[in-house]
Order: sequence, then C-alpha cells, then structure tokens
Amino acid sequence: MVRLAGLAVHALTGLGAVCALLAVEAVMAGAWPRVFLWLGIAFLIDGIDGPIARAVEVKQNLPRFSGERIDLVIDYLTYVFVPVLVLLAADRLPQFLAHGLAAMILLSSLFHFCDVESKSSDLAFVGFPAIWNILAFYIFALDIGPWLSVALVLVCVVVTFVPMHWVHPVRVATFRPVTLALTGLWSATALLTVLNGLPAATWAQAVFVLVGLYGLALSAWLSLKAHACRD
Repeated sequence: MVRLAGLAVHALTGLGAVCALLAVEAVMAGAWPRVFLWLGIAFLIDGIDGPIARAVEVKQNLPRFSGERIDLVIDYLTYVFVPVLVLLAADRLPQFLAHGLAAMILLSSLFHFCDVESKSSDLAFVGFPAIWNILAFYIFALDIGPWLSVALVLVCVVVTFVPMHWVHPVRVATFRPVTLALTGLWSATALLTVLNGLPAATWAQAVFVLVGLYGLALSAWLSLKAHACRD
C-alpha cells in the first residue's frame, strides 16, 4: 500500500509534464490565458506534491525512483522552457534580440537548476530562482512593453548569479503568515485574471504590483540578514 501511495505521488508530480504539453498547444493556438492556466496548474502541483511525498515517506518506500529528479525536469519545462516559448511566440521581446535573450534565460536557468547550493539555511532560494513563468505572467498581466521586458529579463539573468536570498512563499519562516496570505490573494487574483482575459484589470494589476513589491522587500531583508550573519 505504501509503495502504491509513493507511485501515486510520482504520478501526480508527472502530471506537470502533461500541463507543459497542453501549455505548448495553447502557445501554438495563440491562447495566452490558456497557456498561463496550464502553467498555473503545474505551479499548484509543484506546490503540493512535496508535502504529500514527505507525508507518505516516498523516499524511504521507493528509494530507486527520485521524485526530486522528476520535479527538476518538469520545473525546467514549466518554469523556464514554456515561458520562454510564449514570450517568443507572442512577440513580447524585440525580434532582433529575442533569441539571444531566450538563450540567456535557458542557460542561466540551467546554472540555477544544477547549483547544489541554491537553497540557504533559511530555506530561501539563493540567486534568482528561475521563476520565468511568473515574470512572463507579469509581462502579460501588466501589458509590459518590449523594452521594459528586455530590461527585466537582463536583470533577472544577472541576479541569477548574485547570492541574494529570494523568499520561498511556503518554506521561509520569516513573516510566513503574511506571505501565505498574500500568496493566496495573488493566486486568486491570477486565476480571475486568466479566466477573464489578459491584460489584467486595473485592480488586479495593483494586487500583482503590491504583492511583488512585498516579495522583493522580504527577499532584500533576508539577504541583509544572511550578510550580517556571515560578518
């Protein structure tokens, strides 16, 4: 029974790959809200499969099969590859720079995914955590122009290699109740936005900006604390 439970958790994680395929189909159809709906479902699966796996002790009961490896493959697809594809297909980047920027995103994200020190002792991410799905969603939801999009991409590529601590919305203990509440608000707003069409309504854009600023401020605070501890 415990082995079946472990296999079921791996199957749940694996559904993220199906979400990636359906998101690519939506890209080919130019159905941008549907793209982010499937990426959002993949994001939800990624958020719940880990706690379930730990609860049923998958690692102990199925030691031959690594859920972490499955997770990494699917995360690269849904956090990096599909978002890059949608930015290219929707002409959200200047054409003469688009493929160069896409290559920078893909390669810098590989650095993050293979970095064995990409998590800190406070359970924050170290360096930009390759959340290109979130950045792409912001570009569509806020209807950000191509040149500002270029600037955002370049900044995120650079800070991938900067040891700044980026808050994990669930695991980081500092201000966790506030972070969880704002994550819930952001998620509900994102779902409504996807269902109602892009770009987002003005009130929804305000929610995205405010929650984004909170996340950046908390990440800066975690980084300062980590630097002070090293000193």
